[in-house]
Amino acid sequence: MSTSTVVNPDSEPSEPPTPSEPVFSVKNLWKVFGPKAERIPAGVAADKELAGLSVAELRERTGCTAAVRDVSFDVRKGEVFVVMGLSGSGKSTLVRCLTRLIEPTSGTLAIDGEDVLAMDKSRLRELRRHRAAMVFQHFGLLPHRSVLDNVAYGLEVQGMGRAERRAKAAEVVAKVGLDGLEDRRPGQLSGGQQQRVGLARALAVDPEVLLFDEPFSALDPLIRRDMQEEVIRLHREEGRTMVFITHDLSEALRLGDRIALMRDGEIVQLGTPEEIVGSPANEYVRDFVRDVPREQVLTVASAMRAPEAGDAESGPAVAPDAVVSEAIEALVRTGEPKARVMRGGKLLGIVDRACLLNVVAGTAPAPAVTA
Repeated sequence: MSTSTVVNPDSEPSEPPTPSEPVFSVKNLWKVFGPKAERIPAGVAADKELAGLSVAELRERTGCTAAVRDVSFDVRKGEVFVVMGLSGSGKSTLVRCLTRLIEPTSGTLAIDGEDVLAMDKSRLRELRRHRAAMVFQHFGLLPHRSVLDNVAYGLEVQGMGRAERRAKAAEVVAKVGLDGLEDRRPGQLSGGQQQRVGLARALAVDPEVLLFDEPFSALDPLIRRDMQEEVIRLHREEGRTMVFITHDLSEALRLGDRIALMRDGEIVQLGTPEEIVGSPANEYVRDFVRDVPREQVLTVASAMRAPEAGDAESGPAVAPDAVVSEAIEALVRTGEPKARVMRGGKLLGIVDRACLLNVVAGTAPAPAVTA
């Protein structure tokens, strides 16, 4: 996830991740609402004029609305995959298609290589109860039940015995910071506490994937930040795969390992926060990220230049995956004109004031130096 944590520049490089089957694999997915919806994907594929129509034009021509339009992506094991976009972009419809809470119109959808669209009702229940748990914006807590029994509800549905499920629920309640509130009713909790109960309920069933559908958008800014910190902490501790839906760019940049930016049912760019901010795919994305403080997202690796003679002898050391603001702070603190970009005792490059200012201002492309 994108955080501003300083990475030790002298630490040994980690081993590259072993390639694995994606948790979710989505190919050419469509969700069309309206009469004879199933004809739209094939029609758009065959008709260039139809393919070029906007959402409003397609609706006027066919009477159908394409909420998700030919979307493809993979969600990797252990990553936080963020889908973001403005209201009406199709992001919430998309996440509901992943577990067939909304039935896709066409395309392919798999979890761990298993065809989700071919699942019968029994297999689909198992997917929703055990493998992919949803955390919604509206908590949906049972008002007459205690915090503990709300958290244990999914385990009850699975058929787990009362004593066992309450013991497991108590562990999760502690994990999300609700110790001492086990016996309270939802109406006695703040909005942030209620959302923690919703998160704990999803965690209790030990799902492979957590699906978040704008879970914090109704919360006050400070509480929202606390909940974002909670997600970051849980991910750091557990490494659980997460798909997070949001309309908030700062939230997406803060939480996401990769971000799929949607507009009118389509993904207009998919990449890391640094790729989205540093290399916008088109004018729409460029406008979207225009006000983002680049120095808090772009890494030192995007700013560094090749080392020259004498460069290895002085200057503070920074890691290539530290953000640019950290390198600026290091130069200000030490008064040095440049910093050495180090990893595992090896000099990878140099960042000086000119390099850093160019990246912050967006006036120069990233040098062809890699970490």
